Amino acid sequence: MTSFDSSPTITAWRALLALAVVFMMLATTGWTAIRHQGGPRDALEAELAGWAKARIGVRALPDPESPPQRLAAFFGSIGSTQRARLADRYPVLVGNLNGAPVTLRYRANRKALALSLAQERKRVKDVNLTADGHHQAVRRMHRFEALVSAERQILAFDPSGPGKVAEVLGDLDRAQRVSVIVPGVDTNVLTFQKSSRKYTAPVGMAESLYAAERAASPRTRTAVIAWADYTAPAGLGMDSATGRRAEDGAVRLTALAGALPGSSKIALFCHSYGSVVCGVAARHLPARVRDVAVAGSPGMRAENVAGLHARARVWAMRDRDDWIEDVPHLAVGGLGHGEDPVTEAFGARVLSAADAIGHTGYFEPGTESVSNFAEIGVGSYDGVTCESGGDTCRRGISGDEAA
Repeated sequence: MTSFDSSPTITAWRALLALAVVFMMLATTGWTAIRHQGGPRDALEAELAGWAKARIGVRALPDPESPPQRLAAFFGSIGSTQRARLADRYPVLVGNLNGAPVTLRYRANRKALALSLAQERKRVKDVNLTADGHHQAVRRMHRFEALVSAERQILAFDPSGPGKVAEVLGDLDRAQRVSVIVPGVDTNVLTFQKSSRKYTAPVGMAESLYAAERAASPRTRTAVIAWADYTAPAGLGMDSATGRRAEDGAVRLTALAGALPGSSKIALFCHSYGSVVCGVAARHLPARVRDVAVAGSPGMRAENVAGLHARARVWAMRDRDDWIEDVPHLAVGGLGHGEDPVTEAFGARVLSAADAIGHTGYFEPGTESVSNFAEIGVGSYDGVTCESGGDTCRRGISGDEAA
């Protein structure tokens, strides 16, 4: 299956659109759906059952689906020892609980990762595994070994299916500015971090942006979240051509933005299909999300900025070597994601992506693209470089807004 990391031919896209009706019918019957079941999901269900019966003194634990503010109030009302016990007893649940203190989520996710790592180590020794199954188990084992390190701040972790994960760089509790990277297709727990082509994966993207933000404004307290906490489409197929995955991801992204601690201002940096997620989420994002910047976008499921109904400023960029320029920017019967965000008709603030190469090069250190992202991330809008070379993309932003 063709990956969005590589350049699919336009013929492939046209064939995909030509077969739209057939695929849509198959999709509605579940033929193209991916189902994932097994141990990790069973573990969560067991924790949910235990949580529902648990008590602290005579108090029942709050519904995990409660608003983040209520969950934050609950955790604030109990002692540190009690919080730690909950994280250790229900690690999968607490590690993904919006409203729980972030440091408690880090602790819970280390426990959940350790449990998942132990399971994969057992699987690796299973003589009944196929060669492919063994290879997958080894890869997952190595990924969990890397993620479980004490210095890593894992904000979310779900090993079921292809896996979901989010990691924080910086001090999220004290941050004045928080940047969230929303990646595109082929993102899962195994592709969350790469040693080769490092800056094409969420962790490398976050590391590059975090370094650029600190260089741009050393006195600004920043944090960056590598957010792969949604089920992204796998390669070029119906899921990447429709908004189904984006709709599910938008719910999770909105929940994250509404649950971040403190009063930090938030900027979203959305790459490829991640921009579809951000476009769907735009109208529901809290007011503290000040900026949404997209790169290499196939569309945001709107015909213009007004159609997003976003309170945030909308920025867009695309480098000259990005093959996604040739993808048909249209929306027909649920297929396609609408107008190209870098066109004048769409109405976004168009940024320069000089020095970025290809569809996955926007976060390479030293590029104007990552420099522009950093300036937005720290609220230094005067420092961004517009695609036109003038100041068009900076117009109408006051000093108060930048504060």
